Amino acid sequence: MSNFDATSYPKDKIKVLFLENISDKAVQYFKDMGYTDVKKVSGALSEEELIKIIKDVHILGIRSKTFISKKVLDSAKKLQAIGCFCIGINQVDLKACKQKGVAVFNAPYSNTRSVAELVIGASIMLIRKIIDKNTAAHKGIWNKEAKGSFELRGKTLGIIGYGNIGTQLSIMAEAMGMKIQFYDIETKLPLGNAKPSKSIKDIVSSSDIISLHVPETSQTKNLISKSVISQFKQGSILINYARGEVVDLNALSKAIIDKKIGGAAIDVFPIEPEKNGDVFTTPLQGLANVMLTPHIGGSTEEAQENIGEDVSIKLYQYLERGVSYGSHTIPSISLPPVENAHRILHIHNNVPGVLSAINTVMSKNKINIVGQYLKTNDEIGYVVLDVDSKLSKTAIALLKEVKHTIRARMLY
Repeated sequence: MSNFDATSYPKDKIKVLFLENISDKAVQYFKDMGYTDVKKVSGALSEEELIKIIKDVHILGIRSKTFISKKVLDSAKKLQAIGCFCIGINQVDLKACKQKGVAVFNAPYSNTRSVAELVIGASIMLIRKIIDKNTAAHKGIWNKEAKGSFELRGKTLGIIGYGNIGTQLSIMAEAMGMKIQFYDIETKLPLGNAKPSKSIKDIVSSSDIISLHVPETSQTKNLISKSVISQFKQGSILINYARGEVVDLNALSKAIIDKKIGGAAIDVFPIEPEKNGDVFTTPLQGLANVMLTPHIGGSTEEAQENIGEDVSIKLYQYLERGVSYGSHTIPSISLPPVENAHRILHIHNNVPGVLSAINTVMSKNKINIVGQYLKTNDEIGYVVLDVDSKLSKTAIALLKEVKHTIRARMLY
């Protein structure tokens, strides 16, 4: 095996744990790469359960239901990286991960198409009032009428959050003959004939359908509040496939009952059950022309396979190459392997003088540095060193003693 086919740590000693029924593609990827201790668990684990089993885990894969707290990280003595096999990373304590030198990766683009398609499907179902007609038919009531049922063509779609999903939705909706307007806090280049709006008020007051695609932050909590809902165009439709805290569901419920809002499709909620079969409640249950789904916007087999492959590659590249591109905690470095050298990773607190200290201790001990790369963020620094292979064991021991070191690891 060449230097580029194995880490310095035997692959059969590296433990990989995947939770929440992550795609088998992720499991198979690591097995194909020679890792034998790969375990998959179907559901999420509680904090107490995680603390018990994470002590010897090197790579952890989760989705949106598993919360990684500082307590969990304190027990994770060998954890190198966490893969969030989803779009969001808010279920992970990123600050604690930085302090521990744990890389966190996700898949921000892999389920874009799945979400955009479902928004289009929900738009058609709601604007045609198919939800209510389907319910009536199941009850044995024949309700064949055209009143209040419309085509998407010619209608205006307002997109709040013009990122990866928002832009793809924009293209698909325009292809169906819709007019597109969007709002984003950042200046974005419009695609096709989409038009930017200056404010959320402009969007909601003039759109037939409003679709939300924003992250969960302190700024977006209750973004669609009672006040904003009062500005909606009469009879318009709201679709939220973004985050559960973005919409005030009590205000939305009242607006639907009062017929201010003509319908809604909600896939994400402020409080969601931990596992299938658990009791679920929301103020929107039982309301007319409302589609409720259990956080499945990106839940297609294609999306899960794409996510499984995307995140697995990132985890593998970090574990074996030190490539941190796409990490939310470790500064981004992407570099090729170097022949006839050993690679060492050094993560440290971002304070002045650490790189100088590293170079000084290497120089004093006559250790030749073949290549050196440094990148920092607000809290930590990440140095990748390629050193003379004959002295690599000495080098790693010395680097661990450098002041402000969080962790040091030899790759190959």
